[in-house]
Amino acid sequence: MKRLTPLLFIASIAFVLNFYVLSGVLSLNSSSYVIPVFWAFILILIGSLFFAIIRMRKYGMDLLFKISSHAVLIFFASELVLVIMLFLDDVYRLIMGTSRNIYWVEAAFTLFFLTILLFIYGMIFGKYNYKVIKHVLYFDDLPENFEGFRLVQISDIHAGSFNNPAAVQRGINMIKKENADLFVFTGDLVNNKAEEIKPWISYFSQIKAPYGQFSILGNHDYGDYVQWNNDQEKRNNLQQLKSYHKELGFNLLLDTPAEIKKDGQHIILAGVENWGIGFGERGDLKKALLGTNVNDFKILLSHDPTHWEAQVKNFNSKIQLTLSGHTHGMQFGIEVLGIKWSPVKFRYKHWAGIKTENGRVLNINRGFGFLGFSGRVGIWPEITVIELRKKS
Repeated sequence: MKRLTPLLFIASIAFVLNFYVLSGVLSLNSSSYVIPVFWAFILILIGSLFFAIIRMRKYGMDLLFKISSHAVLIFFASELVLVIMLFLDDVYRLIMGTSRNIYWVEAAFTLFFLTILLFIYGMIFGKYNYKVIKHVLYFDDLPENFEGFRLVQISDIHAGSFNNPAAVQRGINMIKKENADLFVFTGDLVNNKAEEIKPWISYFSQIKAPYGQFSILGNHDYGDYVQWNNDQEKRNNLQQLKSYHKELGFNLLLDTPAEIKKDGQHIILAGVENWGIGFGERGDLKKALLGTNVNDFKILLSHDPTHWEAQVKNFNSKIQLTLSGHTHGMQFGIEVLGIKWSPVKFRYKHWAGIKTENGRVLNINRGFGFLGFSGRVGIWPEITVIELRKKS
């Protein structure tokens, strides 16, 4: 019953919302059959999701759950657009003392259907609409021989969600085309289980860089979000995942540093186990930098950006650049014409791209894969290319 209580609350909100939507429908068509057909549709939609959630313990997130959850998400997100439009018209007519504008209502429903189409586009094409995002970063203390050094970062592969090998290969080809000096992956290789990456090893193992391929673990890699028969089974899964990193050709950094040497100079590349507020605080930053010098130029791989906010940006040994992922940009938002917005901003103030504070830089990658919602709308999968430059 405790599990169903928040669902019942959400269902109540949904029904209140739909009373308002129904008023808009009736503005266009007041036939006697409209009301029963409308509520029958809403009951079927919400009822199917409730039924899928109840049977999850036995069948997991099966096809019924995926279909019903996506249908509810798309329909109610589109309804929110409709409700906002209707509300604006109602405020205007209350002020002006006029009746509801039928043309405005029609425009509202047009936006409602366009939003549905946009979500469908995101499910079919958007989730594989890879974008290369390039940054040139300047540092006072970059070793001279690393001037122009280029690295590629991807994050949040979530291999268990992939269903289009040709599209994934296209993304990998885009990574390879950059011919970067160094490749890094910042966690969440799978959704829950190590076996999810196995069909994709031959794809991601194609990625090579002259100075190596390095990786870390994300919160989903530990198997915390799935039921195991016993603790040993969970530990075996994590061990198997670590061995798959090796098969991929990735040097997995578990609270350890690596020295990247170039023409007699070096920088430090360190990686921590997942450390994130609300998502497990496993990583040990001090251990990850053990044996390094306070004057070393350091790049840190840390999956969750809250780690940077909580520890890294003020750490006593300066970490010049931190590379994170985790947020996915919520896979939904707007990034166009200078506008940058996603609902994830209510959880993470800075949720994608570059941030500089206290002379230290954070980059949050929007993720290569997808999770939960099988699509992306406005926040496209990202391949980050960072070029290091020395300030003159």
